[in-house]
Amino acid sequence: MARQQQQREEERAPMGAAQRRLRAVSGHLQPPTESGGVDLAANPTAGEYAHVQGYSAVLPEKLQTGKWNVYRSAKSPLKLINRFPDNPDIGTLHDNFVYAVETFRDCRYLGTRVCVDGTVGDYKWMTYGEASTSRTAIGSGLIYHGIPEGARIGLYFINRPEWTIVDHACAAYSYVSVPLYDTLGPDAVQFIVNHATVQAIFCVPQTLSTLLSFITQMPCVRLIVVIGGDNANMPSTPTATGVEIITYSRLLSQGKMSSQSFRPPKPEDIATICYTSGTTGTPKGVVLSHGNLIANVAGSSLVIKFYPSDVYISYLPLAHIYERVNQVSVVHYGVAIGFYQGDNLKLMDDLAALRPTVFPSVPRLYNRIYAAITNAVKESGGLKERLFHAAYNAKRQAIINGRNPSPMWDRLVFNKIKARLGGRVRLMTSGASPLSADVMEFLRICFGGEVLEGYGMTETSCIISAMNIGDRLIGHVGSPNPSCEIKLVDVPEMSYTSEDEPYPRGEICVRGPTIFCGYYKDEIQTREAVDEDGWLHTGDIGLWMPGGRLKIIDRKKNIFKLAQGEYIAPEKIENVYAKCKFIAQSFIYGDSLNSSLVAVVAVEPDVLKAWAASEGIQHEDLRQLCADPRARSAVLAEMDSIGKEAQLRGFEFAKAVTLVAEPFTLENGLLTPTFKVGPLIQVGGDFYTRSKDRKLRHTLQKKSQICMHNCAKQNK
Repeated sequence: MARQQQQREEERAPMGAAQRRLRAVSGHLQPPTESGGVDLAANPTAGEYAHVQGYSAVLPEKLQTGKWNVYRSAKSPLKLINRFPDNPDIGTLHDNFVYAVETFRDCRYLGTRVCVDGTVGDYKWMTYGEASTSRTAIGSGLIYHGIPEGARIGLYFINRPEWTIVDHACAAYSYVSVPLYDTLGPDAVQFIVNHATVQAIFCVPQTLSTLLSFITQMPCVRLIVVIGGDNANMPSTPTATGVEIITYSRLLSQGKMSSQSFRPPKPEDIATICYTSGTTGTPKGVVLSHGNLIANVAGSSLVIKFYPSDVYISYLPLAHIYERVNQVSVVHYGVAIGFYQGDNLKLMDDLAALRPTVFPSVPRLYNRIYAAITNAVKESGGLKERLFHAAYNAKRQAIINGRNPSPMWDRLVFNKIKARLGGRVRLMTSGASPLSADVMEFLRICFGGEVLEGYGMTETSCIISAMNIGDRLIGHVGSPNPSCEIKLVDVPEMSYTSEDEPYPRGEICVRGPTIFCGYYKDEIQTREAVDEDGWLHTGDIGLWMPGGRLKIIDRKKNIFKLAQGEYIAPEKIENVYAKCKFIAQSFIYGDSLNSSLVAVVAVEPDVLKAWAASEGIQHEDLRQLCADPRARSAVLAEMDSIGKEAQLRGFEFAKAVTLVAEPFTLENGLLTPTFKVGPLIQVGGDFYTRSKDRKLRHTLQKKSQICMHNCAKQNK
């Protein structure tokens, strides 16, 4: 009795705010679900612990500490989305496609351009139902050839309908798809095939020759299927390899004659292993489950809507997670997917023929579109140029003020620009690397519809955050995907903390059902990436802007991403170029707004002077010689030769070089106290170094800008 009375007295005693919040939250906790973890029950008193800030909601990471540092989408602050709200039974890629076939069976699905007598014509379409039939035949054909359930299937060709059909077949029959692509180089392809123990590879005649050059070094391969190959001219392989080579059409026929029932996977089963370029060493295999991918697209469905009337252009590499997840998303809504011819130079012609409503792209292409239009405006001159600027400024001012721009400007100016992408685009998306604010604004004004930028990575099944429809602010990557939560972790060595004013800053960490299962056969790197509480550490530095918008401002490690999405480890490349006879020291630089690397080189004086003498080049001093274009060309040629010997990948080569006579030293501020050059990072229009040394910052800023300018001129 005494104990009960004491308890009643404690309950009547005044509670602090933290205690009341803890009790309120505890009262809304639901029992663990089948998918694991604890969900927060929806309740009108949720305002006690979910503080909405515009597009995001902030929650405490741990109830005991009371630190409010976890951001979720305001569209679903109480529960992370892992299934489509309207279709919760869809838990795998197979379920998703079955739903699409049942709902949109006779609708257009996969389209390619028909070539007659050398002339490329209109698109020819395969319906959802027809694609389903082919999917069943391909899966049955693999079973016919003895490929066991759970086997890894390689896809070694660019975007075309067969890629999507093979991927659907893998999902329906519990195979694991493993994309292979040329940018990693033939050695990487061989490594991936052996590392993932790929048993069957789908390819085209062009990539078949590459595979055959090292087929004896891939003992795991049992079957090669050639798309577009001729049955009568299939090459043979050494008998000892035991590899059978057949055409796609023959496998399709064999599968139709021996149709097999589906072997549907479970949500926790592996759907794909996507190998990323990484920064050093061999590629890493990112293992993604069916549940990972469905969670990502289901969460995104709360932000971005698609419709059966939409038409999507597929030209970004399906081997990368960006395009892969885009296709999973649009399939759910019965969207028609038209494939490009396979030649980027003919993309504009494909756009004119397809007239898509959804255009996904990357900053590299958007920058080209921006440059092409602005150059055309300048060349037009006179009245046309003045009319464009008048229309642009009027439309820009209307958008800034929250008003609908006058349709007159579209009729007079912008409809002609929209026609370059087919004239019907209502949604443009950008990913893989940052899109500059100027280009983002330009696209929104010139093309009208929504232009959304997102942020993600393979390890999070793609989207971590994305701009929201209707958000007119630019210079950020939006709010969290409703299927994940984000927090910023202090990085004291870089002076970034969650207590920073005016905005919290730190390393971006992500948690939720979208987080990958781990790196294939690499537990050590998996533990380095994901901590014991399930947070994936991205290595990117971000800050929270007003309205719960995330902005990327830095990179934790000394690596950076180029415009095409490839990661670069500059010190690795600098070590390779150190073998060049002309180089005393080198500084490799690039950023996510450009597609090429540049180098600042402190030359070996004696070597460069000896070369000049042999070439009969006169010079007053070393500085003058370093400024000579012939010297730059000679040094760059030698660097290319060294790079080829070291088997640098194409995007790892410096495309332009600036030569300096003065070596990098502590005394002149070109080395940090730890005898490192940089690393240099770009935030907005300014360059910074970890050392915060002003002289180093400004000196290398100037040299890098000169070098970037040289590189831009060469690319033109």
